[in-house]
Formats: sequence, C-alpha cells, structure tokens
Amino acid sequence: MIKTKTLLMSVGSVVAAMTLSAGTAFAGCATDGMPGSMDRPGGFPERALGMVVPYGPAGGSGQVAQAMAQAVTELTGVAINRDHKPGGSGTVGMTAYLATPANGYTVLEHIDDASSAHALDSGRPNPAEDLIPLVISQITFSQIYIRASEDRYTDWDSFVAWVKAQDGKATIANVSKEGSMERINMKYLTDSTGMKIQQISFDKGAPRYGALAGGQVDALFEQPGDVRKFLDSGTFKPILTLLHSRPGAFADVPSLTDAGFDFEPLLRFRGFYVHKDAPADRVEWLQWAFQKAFCEKSYQDFNESKYMNLIESFRDSDGARELITATIAQYRDVYKQLGMEVK
Repeated sequence: MIKTKTLLMSVGSVVAAMTLSAGTAFAGCATDGMPGSMDRPGGFPERALGMVVPYGPAGGSGQVAQAMAQAVTELTGVAINRDHKPGGSGTVGMTAYLATPANGYTVLEHIDDASSAHALDSGRPNPAEDLIPLVISQITFSQIYIRASEDRYTDWDSFVAWVKAQDGKATIANVSKEGSMERINMKYLTDSTGMKIQQISFDKGAPRYGALAGGQVDALFEQPGDVRKFLDSGTFKPILTLLHSRPGAFADVPSLTDAGFDFEPLLRFRGFYVHKDAPADRVEWLQWAFQKAFCEKSYQDFNESKYMNLIESFRDSDGARELITATIAQYRDVYKQLGMEVK
C-alpha cells in the first residue's frame, strides 16, 4: 500500500502551485511583455529547423509539437520539420535527439517521462541539466474515461464496484512504462479502492483510444485534451478527474476529493528543449521564439481547444528547470515508497 499521506507532503506543494480553481481566468498571456521581434544571431536560422518528437503524431505530444511548430513559423517565418521517433516511452526519441549536432538547428519535444526516467536512473539524461528547456507550454491533468454508451457502469462509484466484481479481469488502457505518471496515478487509485484491474499497454495514442472506442478495454486513463474529439462526439465519458477541485469545463465530473481520495495527483507536462552545448546566441533566439510563440493566437486557441487553459501551462527556461528539478525529486520519493530500485 502506498503511504499517500507521506506522498502528500512530497508532491503537494508543486501541484498546488500549478492548479487553478474552477473558473479562474488569465488577465493576459504569459509572454505579452516580451518584444515582438528579435534579430537573428549571425543570420541563424538560415534554413528550416528540425524537431524530434519521441511519440507518434496522433497523441498529445504529436499534437502539441504540430501546434508549437506552426506558432513559431507564424512568428518568425522559419519552417520546422517534425521527425516522430516513438518507442520506449520517449527513450528512443531522446537517444536520437542527443545524437544530432548541437548547433541549435534541431530541437526536442518531450514530456514529464524524461524527468521520471532520470529519477529512476540518474544515468539517463536530466532534462534540466543535460538539455536547455526553451519553454514548458502545457501542464494538464488526467481523467478516467468509459464509453458513453456503457451500461455495465455509468459513473465512478459503479465502475469501482463492477471492477471489484470481475476478480481481476477488468481492463484499462494506459501507457506501458512502469513508474510513469499514468502508472503511479493508477497505483494510487487501485491501492486506495482495493480494485484489481489489468492495465493494457499502448505507447501510441491512437491505438489506446481505439481500444476503448472499439470495446477491447473497459476504461481509459488519459488527459482530456488528447481525447477531445471523442468527448465532443459523445463517444467517451469522463467519470473521474484527477484534481482536488472540479474545473469548470468538467463541473459534472467528480474530483478526487469528491471520490474520497487524499493523494496529490501527478500531472502531465510537455515542453521543448535544445542541446546544452548549442551556441549561446542561438539558444537565446530559440528561447525568445518558443516562449513568444506560446502567445500566438493559433497556439492559444490550440491550448484552449485541448483544455490546457484550466491549469497554468507556461514556464520559461528558469521556471521549467525548477519544475523539472522538483518533479525528479518527487518521483524519486514515490519510487522509493513503491519499493522500486532507484539508481
């Protein structure tokens, strides 16, 4: 059993700082005070940039990579070519990126998986030290989904009761990596409720969503923006929000507090990085371009369409380092309590 009271102490402060109460609005965009243009250092970039994306194009990482690339191009006129390298919960893409020249012409999109991987094995890259964070542009929460047409259970309480009656045969689609944000949050839920449920592993988003839509699994663990089209079409129905208060967009969905949970959920964050050894003047231009692009209308519209305006999503380079460093420490505490070997 996870000691959720102890974990509350280790993860609660950062999560609380990120989470906004329902109905909170932003007075302006985070980078409104930045200059609208910046001279290119020595003409850089003189050609299109590249972007390594360690996940497929259909999932949340693929979508945010496309939206940010579009916003940077709108802002600067510089094209960005995306290169998707899924596999190993982000490790394949990270390895491929670190093998590219450190000249600033290729950037990396990555998620909190990079932080949790380093937390478990310090020999893996630390995204706050071995890379330079350009911007964190999305921070979001997770939900549990069922098919809207489901009649074996219709809400969280009836789902828990049904799962318990299946004697371990119930299934939920999730990512494959042990120790990931998704797996740890599911561990919180199963330990707290006594549920036994098989987690069916999918690294790519589309097969994961399709498994629920097609009835191959009984439920889905995911973030709302990634399955927005299924929510808008009425195919999926959220039955639990992994926050302690209900965001306005999901006012009818019970929160953790409503369901009687006291643990602090781990959150998903996505951002963009460059080699730590890239030329400093190029890094400065990339920081400006990616941070300023966050406030481009197309990107703001994208974040809103993906429910990314319910939690304060922006972190500049310094804020990203603070978030990543705190997240690594939090994951290490969690892993030790889970009995996992931390290297």
